Amino acid sequence: MMVTYVLMKIAYLECFSGISGDMFLGALIDAGVSPELFTRTVKALGVDAQLEVSRVNRSGISATKIDVIAAGEKELPREEFWENQKAHPHEHSHPHVHDHEHPHQHEGTSSHKHPHRGLKEIRQIIQSASIPETVKSQAIKTFEALGAAEAKVHNSSINDVHFHEVGAIDAIVDIVCAAAGAQELGIDEWICSPLNVGGGTVNCAHGTFPVPAPATVELLKNAPVYSGEIQKELVTPTGAAIVSTLAARFGSFPAMKVDKSGYGAGTREFHSFPNVLRLTIGHAEAEASLAPLEEINILEANLDDMNPQVFGYVMERALELGALDVFGTAVQMKKNRPGMLLSVLCRPEDSQRLTKMLFAETTTLGVRMRRESRATLARRHVNVNTRWGEIRMKLANLNGTISNYAPEYEDCRRIAEQERVPLKTVMQEAIKIYLEEKNG
Repeated sequence: MMVTYVLMKIAYLECFSGISGDMFLGALIDAGVSPELFTRTVKALGVDAQLEVSRVNRSGISATKIDVIAAGEKELPREEFWENQKAHPHEHSHPHVHDHEHPHQHEGTSSHKHPHRGLKEIRQIIQSASIPETVKSQAIKTFEALGAAEAKVHNSSINDVHFHEVGAIDAIVDIVCAAAGAQELGIDEWICSPLNVGGGTVNCAHGTFPVPAPATVELLKNAPVYSGEIQKELVTPTGAAIVSTLAARFGSFPAMKVDKSGYGAGTREFHSFPNVLRLTIGHAEAEASLAPLEEINILEANLDDMNPQVFGYVMERALELGALDVFGTAVQMKKNRPGMLLSVLCRPEDSQRLTKMLFAETTTLGVRMRRESRATLARRHVNVNTRWGEIRMKLANLNGTISNYAPEYEDCRRIAEQERVPLKTVMQEAIKIYLEEKNG
């Protein structure tokens, strides 16, 4: 076996003062993510919101503070909002609450004017936005984790959860921008420290609860947590959802060569320690084997009596059913008949399903199967901004060096069709911009 080492880009989240959605966004910007990315993301969502970015001081630490202005109103910490509600129960107009817990408040039970949205509606908002598919996937994954936690706490189905504070505009902005910013950094592995959840109690829609809130506890299963001297809620359910779906593991500060760091500010100022989230980004060597890394099956069928029009359809169906790759090879068959050799690469567990499809959709009377090993390069995506919009670049890494790069075909095709530009022109532009940004 031949062993080498590759460089991994690592991000470490230090949650000594907890984590919330706005703290995470602030840390991302402080660590190098452009505020314009968040501006574009919010615009693409089509919601009535904007981000306010400022520099603040937290116990001597300069940090980036993010505020979501939704429908012209700035969000408030959950506890402060519900204290105001108790003091003025009949008021119908108030700022947005940064409350990311207990979504089952129903119409008529409160004067709170946030919209009630189910997970289906939130998925639709995200899916319809002109943002990368990888960002959509991460954002939806985070909301689904939040919904599953709430459903467990309230003994209901995730599809019955109607988000109240969580489903409001500010939380959608927090979660989707978090996904966009995380992707922009191009991190290979996210690691998180033990989380200081705070202490005391917190006021929310259903009353007063001990810290951490029920949904936060559910989301942080298997994560190391502790309570420090601050008797306030430090980890919000949104923060817990982000870190639980993003971090690959939890632990102490990893061995790495530090490249940069950033601080995202919380709303409150504590005197004993800075109310910030620190994000440290660096590189570390990781052992990588160049020996075969995974077992795959190869399905083959010879076809010499099938309508050629069906061939393309069969290839598309194979990919839909989980094939890793599909290709055809021209062959000369018996009686000098020209034919095609159809090859399907798949995971072993998908072989039976794909074999049934080949028998159903093609004219073959037999499908050959063999097991092989394959080695793959580490791959990731980065976005490049062209004059027509964002295009994902697929990067392959060998020994810490980008060995291959190519624009995603589907992104380029979509832009070519929308803008009526030659496909090759779009692809060339994406490569040109990527190389310019890479070479600085």
